[in-house]
This record gives sequence, C-alpha cells and structure tokens, in this order.
Amino acid sequence: MTRYATIRSTGRYIPEIEVSNDELRERFPHLPDFVDKMEESSAIRTRFWAPEDWCASDIALPAARQALARAGRHPSEVDLVILGTDSPDYVTPATSVVLQHKLGAHKAGTFDVGCACASFPTGAAIAAGMIGANPGLETVLVVGVYNMHKLASPDDPMIFFYGDGAGAAVLEPADRPGFVSSALRADGAYHRHWGIYAGATFEPASEAAVRDGRTTVKMLERYPPEINHEGWPAVVRALAANGGFAVDDIDLLIFTQVRKPSIELVMADLGLPMERTHTVMETWGYTGSACVPIALDDAIERGRVASGDLVALVGSGVGYNQAGAAFRMP
Repeated sequence: MTRYATIRSTGRYIPEIEVSNDELRERFPHLPDFVDKMEESSAIRTRFWAPEDWCASDIALPAARQALARAGRHPSEVDLVILGTDSPDYVTPATSVVLQHKLGAHKAGTFDVGCACASFPTGAAIAAGMIGANPGLETVLVVGVYNMHKLASPDDPMIFFYGDGAGAAVLEPADRPGFVSSALRADGAYHRHWGIYAGATFEPASEAAVRDGRTTVKMLERYPPEINHEGWPAVVRALAANGGFAVDDIDLLIFTQVRKPSIELVMADLGLPMERTHTVMETWGYTGSACVPIALDDAIERGRVASGDLVALVGSGVGYNQAGAAFRMP
C-alpha cells in the first residue's frame, strides 16, 4: 500500500520578553529614521526575545511539546526529530540531538537542516519523503527555531529583524496525501551577503575575530529585492507543476515573514488575493527559521485552515536558499 505523509498537528512558542520598535528608537537615537523606515518597509512593529541564558533548543522545546500534545503523542513515540535553524546551540553537535535529549524522545534519530529560513519547508518535505519510503517510520517531529538576536551585536541596528521563536509540526503516515509536492532553489553567489563569517572552518574563532565582530551575524551587502519578488513566485509555480495542481487551487500560501509589502507584491504576481495568505510579522516580528511554522500554527488556530485545504509553505533564507512544500491538510 502506498504510504503518504500528513501534518497531524502543529505548535509554536514565542518568548515573553518584548522588544518594541519604540525601544529600538531609544537604543539607536543616532539613527532617527532607521526604525521608521524598517517598520514601513516590513510591517514589523515588535519582536520577542528569550532570556539571555537560553539557547535555541530551549526555545524549540515548548513548541515541540505543544505539537506532540496536540497530536496525542508522547515524546517516547517520536521516531525522528528534524530541526531547522541557522542559530544553533553549537557549531557541533547538532541542535536536534540536544532537543531530543531535553524532550525525552530517546528512541528518535535526529538531524539538523541548515538552510536558514528555508529550513522548515525543506525539513517538512524531507520528513514526508522519508515517511513514504520507510514503513517503520511513524512519527516525525519537524521544528524550526530562531535565536539570532543572541548572535548579533547589541549595537547593530539590524537586530530590528531578529525575533526569537519556534514552530513545530508532527508528520505521520496517512492513506492519502498529505504531502503533495516540493520545490527548491538556491544561488550560492550570495553567500557573502549576510551571515556569521568567523567561528568555523573558513575562519576559526580567535581574539581578533571576536574583537572585530566577525563572530556575530552581519549584513555585508544588501540582497536585491528581486530574489524574493521573483524567486517566491517561481517556487510556488514549481510546487504547482510538480504537484499537478493550479496556483489558483492553493487555499493558503505562507511565506517567510520578513516583509509584508513583498508578500503583497508576490500575491499580486500570482493572481491570488491577500485573503489567501497569512502574516504574523506584525505581532511577533521576523522569527527566521521559525516564522513559516509559526504562521502556519497561528493560521490553524485562527480557523483559517479547513480539512482538505491545499496549503503551500515557502521559505527564503540567506545563502541564498529557497524552498517550498505543499500539503493537503487532514
């Protein structure tokens, strides 16, 4: 019998420490127009940070627990943990194995997906493929988590974009799709635009690297807006072609939550009304690797997803990587 994968449940976690745009205006008085311009161009009004003694796995844990509870699953039933982030606990070992330990999912295998904000759609598609191919795989936990504010200099105004959070989904076998299709794009020519460029093999950590700020996240060169404005519609159309459906068949389309005007532009390009997307950057800011599952969970909680709806998830991250996954909801 053909095995399909379906999203059984979702969960999310947003930390409690709010950092509003007004607080950032006070922090950067020497840049009086910066926050105003960023707010206008993104629709981000606030963000939430975890306590400074927390790491990414601590943020991921409540979201994972909520998703499992909603699926009626105990951590001991989890077969595989896939965690997506570019703000990990360590360079190595993988953050997924730390989460597995904290969660108590002791029989689960784990691995990380490291394509930044494209990690969750990538991880969901991998989980679906593995469920379809492995009869012994029953419960897969996919998590996206972001703790980038802790890897940024507090003096860098680009902390405007760094909100902490986590989103999770439980995928399990089903007798019907479920998972419909995936699509991937990348262009490594942009790998030097935004990232953390010391602390690994390109430049190991050193006193000079720390002193000069190279172990913190930095934007070295601005990304052209066409990357998302052209790339997101290309990913959506590839999802439709690969899945044998029309773009207009999509009931809900969720994008990386970094700029609401970009989402408006792309929805117009696709010929879809804004009623068929969902945004959360206004409420929780940009949560990077976590923003797609957070937005999905919020849409489900608000009753915006019905049984049988076709939902497409599109993530876009530094590097750059872009990924999409389409699911028929159970």
